[in-house]
Amino acid sequence: MEKVVKSDAEWRAQLSDLTYKVTRKHGTERAGTHDNFPKEAGTYACVCCGAPLFDQDHKFESGTGWPSFYQPLDPEMVGESVDRSFFMKRTEVHCNRCEAHLGHVFPDGPQPTGLRYCINGVALEFAPKD
Repeated sequence: MEKVVKSDAEWRAQLSDLTYKVTRKHGTERAGTHDNFPKEAGTYACVCCGAPLFDQDHKFESGTGWPSFYQPLDPEMVGESVDRSFFMKRTEVHCNRCEAHLGHVFPDGPQPTGLRYCINGVALEFAPKD
């Protein structure tokens, strides 16, 4: 995979303030602010680099207020790291192509994986299937 590397100034110029805060500075958007994603078949890509990350078929309603998926489209595209912020230990997920912060993964999702990828909506772009 070809990595996407840009300067902080380039990311700031490309992204909205909120998207920059979330994806480049490991922020979190308010819950319920991106509940308008389409229900049609398609793919969710990284808003920073366009890498395909999640499939609509793997999306589910978690009741958390953030888009949730039980698995990534390609496990090689979504990386994990330990997040010890806010006096807790969580597993942060990021785009492996550009290192954009996406959200976190938790072990309380539905089968078949039992995982809940809790993703910031501003970190994703939806592309309908042709």
